[in-house]
Amino acid sequence: QEQLVESGGGLVQPGGSLRLSCAAKEFSLDYYTIGWFRQAPGKEREGVACISGASGSTKYTDSVKGRFTISRVNAKNTLYLQMNSLKPEDTGIYYCAVDPTVQPTCDMTDSHEYDYWGQGNLVTVSS
Repeated sequence: QEQLVESGGGLVQPGGSLRLSCAAKEFSLDYYTIGWFRQAPGKEREGVACISGASGSTKYTDSVKGRFTISRVNAKNTLYLQMNSLKPEDTGIYYCAVDPTVQPTCDMTDSHEYDYWGQGNLVTVSS
């Protein structure tokens, strides 16, 4: 049974926006570290953004800073990734993931620290 359910991907033109959602079904996201990762065709999976449940601090990979925003709504047990000014190089499969530990800051350099993963959502940026 899926524990993290993603939605919101699709096809968008360069410069457009999309919002990805990730709803947790089996556990509370309140205090855990949550991240968004992506895998582009022919490339390794990379961390895009993360947020600490304990402090609310966030981190972004350099290529998306100023364009993407990670957020969470605890009341809905849902994580979001707002993506603006999309570029063709943002194309890939996006995954939400949960590190079920309470940390003051988040880290997305090692995806193996994340134990729960969404099903993946394809984002295609193309004209």
